[in-house]
Amino acid sequence: MFVSYKWLCEYVDLSGISAEELAEKITKSGIEVESVEVLNKGMKDVVIGHVLKKEQHPNADKLNKCLVDIGEEEPVQIICGAPNVDQGQKVAVAKVGAILPGNFKIKKAKLRGEESNGMICSLQELGIEGKLVPKEFADGIFVFPNDVEVGQDAIQQLNLDDQVLELGLTPNRSDCLSMIGVAHEVAAILNRNVKLPDPSFKTSDEKASDYISIKVEAIKDNPLYAARLIKNVKIAPSPLWMQSRLMAAGIRPHNNVVDITNYVLLEYGQPLHAFDYDRIGSKQILVRRANDGEQIVTLDDQKRELTNGHLVITNGTEPIALAGVMGGANSEVVNDTTTILLEAAYFNGQTIRKASKDHGLRSEASVRFEKGVDPNRVKMALERAAELISQLAGGEVLEGIVEVNHLEAQPKSINITVERINEVLGTSIEANEMVDIFNRLQFEVVEKEGTLTVTVPTRRGDIAIEEDLIEEVARLYGYDNLPTTLPVAPQTPGKLTIYQEKRRKVRQFLEGAGLYQAITYSLTSEEKAYRFALEKSELTRLALPMSEDRSVLRLSLIPHLLETAKHNRARQMEDVAVYEIGSVFIANDENEKPSEKERLAGVLTGIWQEHLWQGEKKQVDFFVVKGILDGLFDLLGLSGQIVYKQAKRDDMHPGRTAEIYLQEELIGFVGQLHPFVQKEYDLSETYVFELALAILLNKETAPVVYEPIPRFPSISRDIALVVDRNVSAGELEKAIVKAGGKLLKDVKVFDVYEGEHLEAGKKSIAFSLRYFDPERTLTDEDVMKAHEKVLSFVKEKFGATLRG
Repeated sequence: MFVSYKWLCEYVDLSGISAEELAEKITKSGIEVESVEVLNKGMKDVVIGHVLKKEQHPNADKLNKCLVDIGEEEPVQIICGAPNVDQGQKVAVAKVGAILPGNFKIKKAKLRGEESNGMICSLQELGIEGKLVPKEFADGIFVFPNDVEVGQDAIQQLNLDDQVLELGLTPNRSDCLSMIGVAHEVAAILNRNVKLPDPSFKTSDEKASDYISIKVEAIKDNPLYAARLIKNVKIAPSPLWMQSRLMAAGIRPHNNVVDITNYVLLEYGQPLHAFDYDRIGSKQILVRRANDGEQIVTLDDQKRELTNGHLVITNGTEPIALAGVMGGANSEVVNDTTTILLEAAYFNGQTIRKASKDHGLRSEASVRFEKGVDPNRVKMALERAAELISQLAGGEVLEGIVEVNHLEAQPKSINITVERINEVLGTSIEANEMVDIFNRLQFEVVEKEGTLTVTVPTRRGDIAIEEDLIEEVARLYGYDNLPTTLPVAPQTPGKLTIYQEKRRKVRQFLEGAGLYQAITYSLTSEEKAYRFALEKSELTRLALPMSEDRSVLRLSLIPHLLETAKHNRARQMEDVAVYEIGSVFIANDENEKPSEKERLAGVLTGIWQEHLWQGEKKQVDFFVVKGILDGLFDLLGLSGQIVYKQAKRDDMHPGRTAEIYLQEELIGFVGQLHPFVQKEYDLSETYVFELALAILLNKETAPVVYEPIPRFPSISRDIALVVDRNVSAGELEKAIVKAGGKLLKDVKVFDVYEGEHLEAGKKSIAFSLRYFDPERTLTDEDVMKAHEKVLSFVKEKFGATLRG
């Protein structure tokens, strides 16, 4: 909202307060003033001149030699190239020595041999944006009305000695989208009175109701529609003071009638529209929802197709305006218009917003309807506009307002205690001081036994609950005056949760092992979403995806990590080891909100270790990745509860993939990509893993117990067991640990053999067993008893025999 300082002075006494000081006070009260623009931009010595004579420049076809009276003893000669300059005009003249915007200094000059003593200026040259200049002067100089005096300050006549405050309004403060609304705010801040317009005009004996009738079908969209009829209107340019105020507010002047509706919109915050009565084509106004496929040509000469979601003003049959947004070209006020139908209405903001959005039309009117106008100011604005049209356009206002009114607009009453306000603000403001604050806001207030009953006027639609009243007290009491207090609460040192500590350890371990952290999108394509998923789920689709590749929430981290590996390989980074800790989104039904589950995933490919001096290279393989995971499980204290089981999974190598179980619960998988998938991503032999991290980190583990250095020696025994090929080393190891009892401390696999000298379908797995007792030295007999138990147990359970 652009607020003219000089215009604001008409409503509130601002004596003793500069525009900059006022801006600071408004900002401190809660409405940010984004800038204070000085309109004259450093100009001086620009006066009103009278063109006494114009003749063609003798040496240039597009230049004119003008004799101009600028209020001095002798007229001056000025060379001017404007196509519209003419004898008898009153124009803006920058005298010799004048300064124009951009520090442009005017000097005596010779143009094609003719002396020029000054410059006849266009509005653009005086610092006014071209889009705001009236169309008839857009390509030439500005011509003043004949009643201005020669020699007067042109800057003052154009209101360029003004300053404009730009308010950065939040959506709830639509009351300040008008000069009167800003005046109420400023008056409350300064504790001064507001002077409001008091429209008065004579009406003719003819009744408006004899010329027009109004019917509203869409009552919810338009509960109030009021109109006045004004005859014998003379269309002409509006007065200079009105044009300059409109331009300062960012609105281009058109003619007196249109400018008046825009002026009142700025003054009251109530949009109005003027129809050419004779072009409406009927004596009826019908407000209804548009029919699907119906069309209207708006004032910008654009044909627009309507739907049932749009509200239109019609002549009973065809639309003549898109309600609250823009009028129709078929009822536009033109130069020969003589009779005006002046509309003021209250439209539903959501309906107007839809039409504005659908057609890409965001007008000054639509903005105000969207944010909410004061229902009790609708007819006041209508009266103000009728007054100005009668004064400035010679209009004859017919008797009576023709209206349909179903609007119920009652001020709200809110009760709040003085104690409650002070409790929230941390203040000790007296009741009478609070009453004074509400009186300054022109809110009716009654105080009784510490309870305030505040009646809020309809112009302040942002105030609905007691917290809003507390904010008003704080604003006008002054935020700087509120005491500074520290929160009263028990203080505890901040620390990580156990889950966060474990997750940090996981990250540190993996980075210490040589993996780099990656962060990828949570959004993926439907094609990739199901791949590598650890558990079944429905997809969670985005309503408005940015692209097909980012249309659903992911179920696995691996697909995007593979993209990361592919990206690096394409840039000569052959050896890739990356991991990611992130969320996947699991839903049992497409219509339900997904649950977010944290996963840990990794991708490794290329050379894992390289010792150039020894000439050794170690490629990434299954056991490298499994070793990393074993170290991680050991760090988390879960190694004794983890089981690997050979498995077949989609997109994974059928012989080099294992599922990982925490006791009996599936928590992840590890293995090599299927060769077809490796080819798809242009990768060499690549291994991946994905774990349900939340399950791992939430698993309770026994505390770490340190043991003293053993005082007694241990005894080792190696055994090679022949078992069926389908028996896994892990199963055998668990059985050995179970049977070995307290004396068996460590079990390690050191060899697996299949082939010659073994029966078909058999394999040999060799284990190293270490026996130890911390209290004494073991004898061969002690070890033999424990060892025999182990051999008996594995023979009974797996049919295992010692390899000869």
